[in-house]
Amino acid sequence: MGIFAPFLTKYEPNKTVGMPYQPPTREHPLGTDRMGRDILSQVFYGARLSLTIGISTGLIMTTIATTVGMIAGYYGGIVDRILSTLTDIFLVIPGLPLMIVISSYMRVRGPLMVILVIAFTSWGSGARIIRSQMLSLKNREFALASKVIGENDFYTIFVELLPNMLSLVASIFFSSVLYAIIGEASLSFLGLSDVSKITWGTMLYWAQNANALLNGMWYWVLAPGLCILLLGTAFALISFSIDEITNPRLRAR
Repeated sequence: MGIFAPFLTKYEPNKTVGMPYQPPTREHPLGTDRMGRDILSQVFYGARLSLTIGISTGLIMTTIATTVGMIAGYYGGIVDRILSTLTDIFLVIPGLPLMIVISSYMRVRGPLMVILVIAFTSWGSGARIIRSQMLSLKNREFALASKVIGENDFYTIFVELLPNMLSLVASIFFSSVLYAIIGEASLSFLGLSDVSKITWGTMLYWAQNANALLNGMWYWVLAPGLCILLLGTAFALISFSIDEITNPRLRAR
């Protein structure tokens, strides 16, 4: 929907194309919003920014979590204690309230701020998972052999050990993308992002402001909510497939 949005609908998402609050018709399958904009075109174009925010945030979160978790698990000692304490701080603080507090103090609101706020407050759980896996892998024969032949720590961590955790890293990435999309929707629903941009989250914000459910416009709420639900299901299935490909036990079955 995001790539082919201009071919799937003839309406621009921000242009008035009909009367406000029109029910679903042949021309507007999901009706129009309170400004007469086509809701279906907003769903199509909203997929672009929602996925951009989700994937960008997921990449940053996964990079931070993987780096912190692998370094903490590999070196141990004081390095592990410092990084584990930092990770525990972000795990103890509830993610959504922390995002709300930080976003409320941001003077500049936009997709970039949403990406940074979500990414730098929500990487703790992934880092904890990576660390536990690293504690198991670093004492394997191939890792010890890498040290014996004189390879440096960077090579051992990111060339020898990281490929053995690709399924885990992929799972964390897809979970992070979904978390980011839900986080963006939550912040937009509360009006803490740039609501002039079209995303599935801002659609829910405007639907709530217009009392869509009370006015019988359930499709205005259902469309973006269903898209987020289906996207989460898709990411879960992709994660399972990657695990089946990279996990020797599942591949043998």
